[in-house]
Amino acid sequence: MELGALNDAFDRVTKKQKLSSSKVQEMIHRVGAEIETALQKLQAVSDVSDSPDLDVQAILRELNRATSEISSLTQMEVSQKELASALNKYAKAIDKHTNPEISKAYRSSANFDHRIVNQIIAGHLYRNGLFDLGDSFAGEAQDLAASAALKAPFLELYTILEAMRAGNLGPALDWVQTHGGPSAAGLELKLHSLQFIEMLKKGDRLGALGYARAHLPPFAVQHLAEVQRLMACLLWADRLSVSPYAELLSPALWDTAADELAREFCRQLGQPRESPLAVAVAAGAQALPTLLKLAGVMATGRRQEWEAMRQLPVAVELGRELQFHSVFVCPVAREPAGEENPPMLMPCGHALCRQSMVKLSKGSSRAFKCPYCPAEATAAQCRQLHL
Repeated sequence: MELGALNDAFDRVTKKQKLSSSKVQEMIHRVGAEIETALQKLQAVSDVSDSPDLDVQAILRELNRATSEISSLTQMEVSQKELASALNKYAKAIDKHTNPEISKAYRSSANFDHRIVNQIIAGHLYRNGLFDLGDSFAGEAQDLAASAALKAPFLELYTILEAMRAGNLGPALDWVQTHGGPSAAGLELKLHSLQFIEMLKKGDRLGALGYARAHLPPFAVQHLAEVQRLMACLLWADRLSVSPYAELLSPALWDTAADELAREFCRQLGQPRESPLAVAVAAGAQALPTLLKLAGVMATGRRQEWEAMRQLPVAVELGRELQFHSVFVCPVAREPAGEENPPMLMPCGHALCRQSMVKLSKGSSRAFKCPYCPAEATAAQCRQLHL
């Protein structure tokens, strides 16, 4: 399914439609102006002329001539024909690049747990902030209890993000300080930096200095350069926009902080930032042409083999955004992870295999140091990663 070709064809249609619409609107405007002028002339004639009938006829003939020149039927026909031609080509492009028989790729032998599928859909809606729609879907699926558990954390996330959009960093800072841990130290500093800069923008230099003294010292060791930049901003408080630190005023920093907070929030939940349903649909759309070809080849006489197949006999090419590491090699044992020795995620964001974790923690009895960074963790703080 070549979506790029369809997008190009659609763009051509929209350009033709806008061009046709602008031409028609211009004609209507000019005709309206001519009618307005004619009405003014008719009013003047009725007030001063001794032979109004003759003058009226002349004005109407002039109006007819002017409108005929402006709204030429040929011009409108040409514009409409070009639009109709673009629409016809777009319809042909849809027929050429899409396959209406996508059901061929469906395997009737596939078993779906409808309850899990419903929870995935509800989770997708809640993850995207569509809470009313998610509640309606959960009600129709008769699974309100499970959906409520999915809804609660994302409702908290969107409450925090809405507060950030309104310029209130308090809820975000409270959440990071309560739940973030060592892996969110960089995010916490970004939030404090945004609050610091907002105080400087309002001209509250003393307040910004007091805020820095209260909140920035814990970051001075690992993030000294960032803290020094913020302190230097105090010297440019009245003209920060023309200072060497003007980029700290960029609204994009708020968007970056919000996205990082959402990622950290999902990580704390043990979930990916992107919706699993959206990723699955995107991957399915890219894989569908290959699956349709394979299903077509096996449709004659090999349908039973297609239904029983557990692994595709051909490779399915997916975009880089859909390519994930399916093998994890432990940095300590230098061996690939497996079902009996799965990878474990440490609070700092690094990972190692369970057996290495047990060995480093002396049988899960004490804290151990991360093999990548100075952070320490206990076995109870580590979570299993599912590849």
